Amino acid sequence: MLQYPGFDFKILHRDGKTSARIGRLTTPHGTIETPNYIFCGTKATVKSLSPAQVKEARTDIILANTYHLMLQPGADLVEKMGGLHKFMQWDGPMLTDSGGFQVFSMGHGYVADEIKGRRKSHDNKSLLEISEQGTVFRSYVDGQKIKLTPESAMDIQKKLGADLLMQFDECTPYHATKDYTARSMEMSMRWGDRCLAEFERGHNGKQAVYGIVQGGVHADLRRISAEYTADRPFFGTAIGGCLGGTDEEMHTTVAASMPFVNPSRPVHFLGIGRIKDVFTFVRLGIDTFDCVIPTRLARHGTAFLKGVKGETVNLMNARYRDDPTPLDPENDIPASRDFSKAYIHHLLKAGELLAPQLIAQHNVATFNRLMREVRAAIKKGTLDKLEKEWLP
Repeated sequence: MLQYPGFDFKILHRDGKTSARIGRLTTPHGTIETPNYIFCGTKATVKSLSPAQVKEARTDIILANTYHLMLQPGADLVEKMGGLHKFMQWDGPMLTDSGGFQVFSMGHGYVADEIKGRRKSHDNKSLLEISEQGTVFRSYVDGQKIKLTPESAMDIQKKLGADLLMQFDECTPYHATKDYTARSMEMSMRWGDRCLAEFERGHNGKQAVYGIVQGGVHADLRRISAEYTADRPFFGTAIGGCLGGTDEEMHTTVAASMPFVNPSRPVHFLGIGRIKDVFTFVRLGIDTFDCVIPTRLARHGTAFLKGVKGETVNLMNARYRDDPTPLDPENDIPASRDFSKAYIHHLLKAGELLAPQLIAQHNVATFNRLMREVRAAIKKGTLDKLEKEWLP
């Protein structure tokens, strides 16, 4: 049986009314409490922020993107530079995805639209071939053909050096038929076995691998896939793939998966993480989330705030032109505490780079505060009360 020395996951507390739980996730680069939020350092940087600023916002764990890093600067160079932790000067826990989401979503259409259920038409021919062996796609960097297989996805992630790795899988789009989704899921399960075999060949105890639950919006397929991950020696479980076209469908899809995952392993929710999602899915037993929205929306002037309708405010709006109040002093970092909304509004209008930097750090700090408060509420049994404070 595959062992993971240096890694551990312990459940410390369970909510009396839901499946929410408090856990302790241990990696060679540190231990974090769950539920927690994994911030996207897609190209070995959390956009707009230095690692010091990410830490100042009280971040515990980040991720990096296999697909983008294999194309630029390349996994061999990252390995030569000492791995991602040394390369980007981040000394905490780190996760990498397998690259599958980007390969397939770029082939089926725009990333968020097709996988997350929004129907848009895009003529994107970057994905050239899907076969049992793996995939062939065209690099967006230089146009050359790239082959990505379960084995090479594991090899690339080993070279990148993150603590937590993901199996290679196919992400089916919302419009795919159930028959296609079933065949894809079965192939992803075979790919998962190949990922485990390749991972074990070079396993040195410094990394751990997650299996991914697929099956689209079909409850019977989700159960099969979840039971597969539970039956194999993965360290953790990730909920991935197409989750439906509405919040209700996403809830139903995840709820169909969770009773059948291994209950003693950490469960990660791939690519989902609005404030309302955190409250919804911690109740189903999700331990970690990742999403690009805290930093992506910051680049458009959008700040997440506790207790505002719709979770966010748009600081580009004229109403903030002469607003002397800070974003949120309770975050206790300069970006949230020391600068007025009027100043940040001015920076945005002037096109100054400081604006997205301040908002990005504020947003990261806000989500970290959210997760700390969620953990405290689970322990106290006051999750419903806390949700009303965050989402009036």
